[in-house]
Amino acid sequence: MLFVIILIGVLFVVLATAKLKLHPFLALILSSFFVGIASGMPLLDVVTNINTGFGSLMTSIGIVIVAGTMIGVILERSGAAYRMAEVVLRIVGPKRPQLAMSIIGYIVSIPVFCDSGFIILSSLQKSLAKRAKVTIASMGVALATGLYATHVLVPPTPGPIAAAGNIGAADYLGTVILVGLIVAIPATFVGYLWAVKVASKIQVPLDQEEALDYEEVIKSFGKMPSTFSAFLPIILPIVLIGIGSIAALVGNPDATFNMILRFLGSPIVALLLGVFAAFPLLPKLNEETLTGWIGDSLKDAAPILLITAAGGSFGTIIKETGVGDMLQQMDLGSLATGSLFLLVPFIIAAALKTAQGSSTTALVITSTLVAPMLVTAGIEGALPLALVVMAIGAGAMTVSHVNDSFFWVVTQYSGMEVTQAYKAQTMATLLQGITTIVFTVILWMIFV
Repeated sequence: MLFVIILIGVLFVVLATAKLKLHPFLALILSSFFVGIASGMPLLDVVTNINTGFGSLMTSIGIVIVAGTMIGVILERSGAAYRMAEVVLRIVGPKRPQLAMSIIGYIVSIPVFCDSGFIILSSLQKSLAKRAKVTIASMGVALATGLYATHVLVPPTPGPIAAAGNIGAADYLGTVILVGLIVAIPATFVGYLWAVKVASKIQVPLDQEEALDYEEVIKSFGKMPSTFSAFLPIILPIVLIGIGSIAALVGNPDATFNMILRFLGSPIVALLLGVFAAFPLLPKLNEETLTGWIGDSLKDAAPILLITAAGGSFGTIIKETGVGDMLQQMDLGSLATGSLFLLVPFIIAAALKTAQGSSTTALVITSTLVAPMLVTAGIEGALPLALVVMAIGAGAMTVSHVNDSFFWVVTQYSGMEVTQAYKAQTMATLLQGITTIVFTVILWMIFV
């Protein structure tokens, strides 16, 4: 009966967000109350557990999400994203425009939301399509799938951070970032192949329209930052978190130098230093940027924070129902020692993503649901938990269709009809999800 109650709670979240268009925050909070009360939990304990779960998530990753969003907004508005695109184009060359767009998307979406990344790079996508004489649809799918891969797999994007926090991997963010960067490569590559082989055959009206040359796009944006300053806000936090993770594994933990490295490598400090590294990108240090841009980033972060924290409440309620004790009686150990266990979070996340459209919501809810399973199955440590995050991320990209805002961004800015977008974008995300879970399972079989 307890499993039925939890299943009803999950279905309520899916139906409320997908059909009734209720905000995920309210859906998660209401479902938390339902599961707590229906499972027989004392009423005051229900309130306490909801508050505890909400606060614990905000404590562990709240500032990290805010800082990551600040970096993304500054990169977006300062022209740094264009500078990164220009560097990649120089390296890849104009003869492989789809590959260039995939790599650009892969890099830009580490700190920038994939929706925003696609919008700010859409004019670049169109101008490069004209220059290389390829279809805009193929360029759009290449960019979208590159953005999508790191969006669901690599912190400091909020979704993967929330998933890591929910399953107890907040202290292993360095490993999650490293594994995410590796796993996102085949996901990006399969999206690139789909863009070249399938999307390149799709013609849209925009293909017949005039577009600005690449150089004109850059000039219209104004003076852009240097390559070093454009990449620094992304690279610095990743390097610091990586160094901090290494310091936590080796060396004397009581040594002053080791403590400094772990301090600088803590996700909160690393991301805040990334924010300060982005300040030189600001065109002016005035109220418009220091208050306006930062304020806008806080507005962007607020829904993610609330959804993530509400997911923490939902997860805590599920944990306190005693479902963990029941799961201990099931033969999860055999699944955990085998890579088939990863299919559980993948299927749950894929069902949630396909049903309600939001990858972030799918990451948050799935991670709260599987967290008790990980404890009872004995899954712990940096690499196993990082691979669980990858499995959840794989499901959270399967599939993007009409209930996903990113689907409509790609469709509208690429000039595709819905049927064309299903063939180009939706199928590409399906292949990305399958490729990602297969690659994750292989990594588990080799290293775990």
